[in-house]
Amino acid sequence: MGLFTDVLSAGGVQRASRLVAAVTAQFASDRGMAVRFFSLNDPRGLHTVRVGSVEFSASGYARNKTQFALAALRAAGHKPALVIALHPHLSPVVRIMRARNRKFRSIVFTHGVEVWKPLGWPRGPALRHADLVVGPSADTVQRLISEQQIRPDKVKQLPWGLDPEFEARLSARASHSLPPGFPSAGRIILTVGRWDSSEQYKGADTLITALPRVLEGEPDASLVLVGDGNDRPRLERLVRDLDITEHAHFLHGLAPEHLSACYANCDVFALPSRGEGFGLVFLEAMAYGRPVVGGAHGGIPDIVEDGATGLLVRHGDVESLTQALESILGDPERAREMGARGRDRVAKEFSFKRFQSGLANVFRDVLAQQL
Repeated sequence: MGLFTDVLSAGGVQRASRLVAAVTAQFASDRGMAVRFFSLNDPRGLHTVRVGSVEFSASGYARNKTQFALAALRAAGHKPALVIALHPHLSPVVRIMRARNRKFRSIVFTHGVEVWKPLGWPRGPALRHADLVVGPSADTVQRLISEQQIRPDKVKQLPWGLDPEFEARLSARASHSLPPGFPSAGRIILTVGRWDSSEQYKGADTLITALPRVLEGEPDASLVLVGDGNDRPRLERLVRDLDITEHAHFLHGLAPEHLSACYANCDVFALPSRGEGFGLVFLEAMAYGRPVVGGAHGGIPDIVEDGATGLLVRHGDVESLTQALESILGDPERAREMGARGRDRVAKEFSFKRFQSGLANVFRDVLAQQL
């Protein structure tokens, strides 16, 4: 069984959820096992999702927590071998299911910032009650141990991988067309994120503030901000206040092919965030051979090798961010070398096949301990 916050919408947690669901469905199918997925926030009804060659279905509960928990409790009566939850906030539901069936094994997946501070009741005790807690980065794993007080032997690090559909687009990138509004010339700095007031830690405002300084040395440079959210009007006002409207371009609602084209046609990808538990967008940019600039925080250093595949800067440090962007834009040969190393690293360490193999091993280990 799988419990998800949502699998249909955009976002890093949702993309990670779809990856796990696809691997879980394939793992179960290979062993002749049934699988059921429940999604708290997706629209009511049964939804079919395809990830690569794998198709699975998930029942949505339209944010009705009571109905979601009751459905999970009823399903526990069918004696599942394994229950996975794709967010620590769902761990209390897993613990409630124990009231009906104490024999299944449980895995709770975490992502990052949501476990950086101690979770209170009932989430904290429920998370500690899981048989295994998975984190995508060394930083998240350490915080699970130090902040959530989970025993080290009950914590596993498993990095996310690329989406197989993204990998397919990567192979066919010659056919990608750029979205309307993408600059037709000049040096391009790309950033991708959700511009929400609760996620200002991503540092889009720092990028905008750094742009006038970058323009002093690279007058044809442009910043492309892909994403949407309730913080976008504030960012747009900042662009107007700095009088750089001709050099800052906001794009949103892009088709996957258009986003891939943005990666393929930028000169550097930058997201100086302090709150990423991992950072799938860095993998995507690196897969296209682009040098990256990231925040020296959270899970980003697990992906970006400072000085090798990109540069790391402190969150909010406009001067350091400016210098990092200038050093990459001003040295095309160094940028190409960083991009090539990043592309090779993603292919070796962060492919969907590698993630699938790693998660299958986790499942086998946990099921081997079944009561």
